[in-house]
Amino acid sequence: MATEIYRDAWGIPHLRAGSAAELAHAQGLVTARDRAWQLEIERHRAQGTSASFLGGSALAWDRFARQARVDDTARRCFADLERRDPGTARWVRAYVDGVNEGLTGSTAPEFDRTGLTPGRWEPWTPLGVWLATHILFAGFPAKLWREQVAAHLDADAIGLFATDGPGTSGSNGWLVGGERTVTGQAVIAGDPHRWIEDPGVYQQIHLSCPEFDVVGLAVPGVPGIAHFGHTGSVAWAITNAMADYQDLYRERLRRTGAGVEALGPDGVWRRAARHTETVEVAGEEPVEVEIIETDRGPVIIGGPEGIDGDPADLAYDGGRADHTDPADHADPVDPTDPAVPTGPADPAVPAAPPVAISLRYPPRVTGDLGFGALLPLLRARRVADVDRAFDRWAEPVNVVQAADTEGGVLHRVAGRVPVRAEANSLRVVPAWEPGHAWQGWHVPPRAGLTDGVAVMANQRGPAEPLGVEFAPPHRADRIAALLAGKERWSAADMPALHTDTHLASASPLLDHLDALDDLTPEAAALRDRLRGWDRRMDAGSADAALYAAVRGAVVRRLAAHPAFAALTTPPAYPEVFLPWLALVPRVGFALEHLLRAEDLYGIDRPAAVRAAVEDVALRPPTGVWGDTHRLAPWRALEPEQPYDEPGLSGDHDCVLCTSGVPGLTDRAARGPAARYVWDLARREDSRWVVPLGASGVPGSPHHRDQLPLWLAGDLVPVVTDWTRLKKETDV
Repeated sequence: MATEIYRDAWGIPHLRAGSAAELAHAQGLVTARDRAWQLEIERHRAQGTSASFLGGSALAWDRFARQARVDDTARRCFADLERRDPGTARWVRAYVDGVNEGLTGSTAPEFDRTGLTPGRWEPWTPLGVWLATHILFAGFPAKLWREQVAAHLDADAIGLFATDGPGTSGSNGWLVGGERTVTGQAVIAGDPHRWIEDPGVYQQIHLSCPEFDVVGLAVPGVPGIAHFGHTGSVAWAITNAMADYQDLYRERLRRTGAGVEALGPDGVWRRAARHTETVEVAGEEPVEVEIIETDRGPVIIGGPEGIDGDPADLAYDGGRADHTDPADHADPVDPTDPAVPTGPADPAVPAAPPVAISLRYPPRVTGDLGFGALLPLLRARRVADVDRAFDRWAEPVNVVQAADTEGGVLHRVAGRVPVRAEANSLRVVPAWEPGHAWQGWHVPPRAGLTDGVAVMANQRGPAEPLGVEFAPPHRADRIAALLAGKERWSAADMPALHTDTHLASASPLLDHLDALDDLTPEAAALRDRLRGWDRRMDAGSADAALYAAVRGAVVRRLAAHPAFAALTTPPAYPEVFLPWLALVPRVGFALEHLLRAEDLYGIDRPAAVRAAVEDVALRPPTGVWGDTHRLAPWRALEPEQPYDEPGLSGDHDCVLCTSGVPGLTDRAARGPAARYVWDLARREDSRWVVPLGASGVPGSPHHRDQLPLWLAGDLVPVVTDWTRLKKETDV
């Protein structure tokens, strides 16, 4: 049969073909037509070449992508896929052929603005896109933050700041078993929380051929439907498991006549792979990047001479206030070691080895990105099929929920997490010491349903043995409480959960506020008003705006306290890691822990809250929460005609998770990147929505047509009846 492309009323593509390969080709073709600019941005990001047309603002990412070996890892993984799973490799190639065909002659306006011509996708490019999208997903830079906290406060302080940080992506998801629904069949619902991007990070799509018929949310640039799908008889969804599966190693490097050597845990210096690459930067001089890879992994911070040639004491401070790291004692500095700088120094403080930190991550070790799971997911008919498919999953590590029409349910972790010393998960570990090698892989944990439901919201659930920091329990607890409030649920009930704005994390600050007395009349009136607030972060709420203003003022006061002074200036690490090292966001997202701690390094928290309330009472916000809490999508290139971005309900710890950065900005760059409701009784009763629209082309009628629905909490019907679709073309 000919491959047919249909559209529904929202411009969502529905593809029908005679084989899986033909369907993959069509998926690549239609994605390139709808998202040409987005696809090229992702290809260049995976290659580390985006600065060549975006300029210096993209250089930090390109440097990291080169040093982390993203493109080279994708090549290795595709070569391994061809050896182990040639059928999937041919399917990926078919998708890439479709992308290349669709990019030919693309008229996306961004190409004219930048002078960029669409390039050629290689068979491994989808793997590179996947890896570039997820390499920071597990938040390994948090280990750099923990190093700072332990060095400048103490190791106990690490727990005070442990919470879902600004660089972490999360999600809500819940499964309601058939015994708790009006139809007797399960319902799965949720929303992935990611950076809101324009075009969106998820693509609504329908893929049909004799082997399978699936609707779901695809990642543009990657074939199939990985994260959220419904085949008619089985459906699945994921959230970030918050697992820790990437390690940072402090390396000792030295230059020799033949190149660079690294000191191993056996005390032997071994040759490290080394070469240089040139990054082109639009409007600026090219930048040369040294690429070094040790037996642990690629060096992503510093090198033999430290950071930018400066052997600053960022990884080893010799005389720091706290010496809890065993590396401080186990391996004293040898002044004859070529890796140690010489010259005048304070004789009371040991010389600091230059900074060099390597990254070890599973696909670089195994050559497997888990693409072998993608076709089996599309072909799944029952929960057991989904389960077997996710046995092949690699990264990111996710919590999976699935249900089928025969009553089967699944709640498990999927992905590859190494077995290694506990220290590896917490901090940067010394590469030259034994005991930090990987020793195989954890068996992914499994869980069941409780009272007929399972809730996943990045909390300490089944993935707890695999992680260090998890999201606060507020979203998960709220979803569970709402589900417990009614015996029987339907698919149509789920948007009320998606859009719940209750903010449980407000309690510690409100408790401090409630205890204040001897306030000025204006501050007392503000305190009394917040005492009566319903704790809902609704866009139209003036009380929510007042609470947010007080919270921001408290965060700024705590962050400015001398006790945290050493944390105000992050180390000279590459720019890409700075979001994890900024003090104000760390205080903002950990505020409830900091306010509840028995002692906070002598900080007078009641005084800080008092001063904040008095400040806000003098200059209160004049409007409502949605006036400042506005959507701020990420765009690689700002539009020629700026959009008036709308005000939002929700907050970081609400089920409606729209995240600003308390103390810094109310604008929300993160939020629900999609919403879905999978009904196992009738797939046609399923619903979904994305923040903007199905098209990535500015000016298209489907570029932003779902935004009003997304804002209101409404969903678009999932259409699978071909007679209700409009045929676009045969290919």
